Amino acid sequence: MADMLTAFQDFIATTGVSQWLDTGASTAVKTLIMIAISCVLFYLGIVKKFEPLLLIPIAFGMFLTNLPGANMMHPEFFLEGDFNVLNVFLNGGLLDYLYLGVKLGIYPSLIFLGVGAMTDFTPLIANPSTLMLGAAAQGGVFLAFLMALLLGFTPEQASAIGIIGGADGPTAILVTKTLAPELLGAIAIAAYSYMALIPFIQPPLMKMLTTKKERSVKMTQLRKVSKTEQIMFPVIVTLIVVFIVPDAAPLIGFLMLGNLLTVCGVTQRLSKTAQNGLMNAVTVFLGISVGATAKADTFLSGNTIKIIVLGLLAFCFATICGILGGKLMYILSKGKINPLIGSAGVSAVPMAARVSQVVGQKEDSSNYLLMHAMGPNVAGVIGSAVAAGVLLSMFK
Repeated sequence: MADMLTAFQDFIATTGVSQWLDTGASTAVKTLIMIAISCVLFYLGIVKKFEPLLLIPIAFGMFLTNLPGANMMHPEFFLEGDFNVLNVFLNGGLLDYLYLGVKLGIYPSLIFLGVGAMTDFTPLIANPSTLMLGAAAQGGVFLAFLMALLLGFTPEQASAIGIIGGADGPTAILVTKTLAPELLGAIAIAAYSYMALIPFIQPPLMKMLTTKKERSVKMTQLRKVSKTEQIMFPVIVTLIVVFIVPDAAPLIGFLMLGNLLTVCGVTQRLSKTAQNGLMNAVTVFLGISVGATAKADTFLSGNTIKIIVLGLLAFCFATICGILGGKLMYILSKGKINPLIGSAGVSAVPMAARVSQVVGQKEDSSNYLLMHAMGPNVAGVIGSAVAAGVLLSMFK
């Protein structure tokens, strides 16, 4: 009978409830707060449909990592100077194993492979000048970077915060896991949440910075792009970008490889795999492992609030820089470029381009800006990868 009682007491001691109570009042309350936050993210992803493909896995990763006694994730294993792959495999939990894909930079590049396979670069090839709008929008990254420095963040942390303005989740994750892994959970949640809010963030800024006359400009139809141009584009872009910013190679290289698989016409099976099966699998692994870094002791801090605010400012700055670039092109083209397409220079494809289309059609229902806006939109994907490469080369 005594043995049975001892066994029962041992079982009680191993339950999550017992371990949760043993952590102390402060930690126990923080755990409940984190579980509540993950439930809010479930609501935003499922009910409000805010980037559900990544927000739901991120929320579930956060949920799992904060459950008392689960021991599925150990962020301390991945700190600089202490990281050892063998230690992860011998002592880690399931989420530690999955997080290796983030730590080693595998998932973001594979996501870019799928993005490249799904992206049509012909609007950019047909009108190369829109590349400047994608570059202009990256001004938001560096403005947010400077603001983060002023608020007391280190240059590495400021780089990770600034890249939120690139409106590209995988890029933000790659930079953050390299330069400021302690901020990964907060930055990933901010980046994907604000990407989903682009239809609400951008239109007021677009209307504030442009006139009715500018918003009503109708652009001429894009020229037809040849097959040869489509095939040469990913090779040439990779060559130029990597020669200038070698640290951008993992993102640009896989982005352009994915695009080449689609446009070359002889690797359709690989293209479909990159767009569907591979992309879906990596999205789940990336989301759940990134969410698992959001543990109560690091996530619930004043820095998280600062990151949320700075992330919003980064998106606003990026939109403003893109629109101002569009206004400059409007002037230089003598009124032939609609400055609204500049807001699409942020990297959220194709959502930002659709916002340009919607705002333009509110001024003139016969105006069709979508394909013109796709030029700076896909240029923004390239621009965010280059901005990431610049920051990595400076502070890695």
